[in-house]
Amino acid sequence: MIRLHNLRPRPGARHRTKRLGIGESSGHGKTSGKGHKGQKARSGGSIRLGFEGGQMPLIRRLPKRGFNNAAFKKHYAIINLDDLSQFEAGTLINEQMLRESRHVRGKVVGLKILGRGELAHGLTIEADKVSESARAKIEKAGGTVNLKEPRAANGPRHPAPQSEAPATKPKAKKTAAKKKSAK
Repeated sequence: MIRLHNLRPRPGARHRTKRLGIGESSGHGKTSGKGHKGQKARSGGSIRLGFEGGQMPLIRRLPKRGFNNAAFKKHYAIINLDDLSQFEAGTLINEQMLRESRHVRGKVVGLKILGRGELAHGLTIEADKVSESARAKIEKAGGTVNLKEPRAANGPRHPAPQSEAPATKPKAKKTAAKKKSAK
């Protein structure tokens, strides 16, 4: 019968540790598995990934093509309803309040509410995005959802025209002055 006092690991599951530098006859003596000299034989001598000894690395030699969306991806702080159920009824929930309560950390573009869990009481929620199931559960519990206006990252893509007055171009007097100074 197996009891706590007679538990043993399965045969072959445990190996004795490789003991380095214990003499020539041990099989791991002298250089201790590190070969002869060189950077990798030294203590603390390690080479970072992709390093080619000062030669231009392969990743820098190859041409870069295509578009990578990683720099433009928007990261939203995701909060589920079961996270919001701990707040008291009638509380205003927004990004600033969630940061103070340590539910949101780091750099995020906005707040997104998802519908996992249930709400027992009504809350007033200000968020950038809300899923349909979350909106239905919040309104069923007697709460309200206010969506923020979308933030413009770099301004509008096509700005509205300013005025209808035609813009007049200045005469080409400056180019004649440049030609004279060039001679």
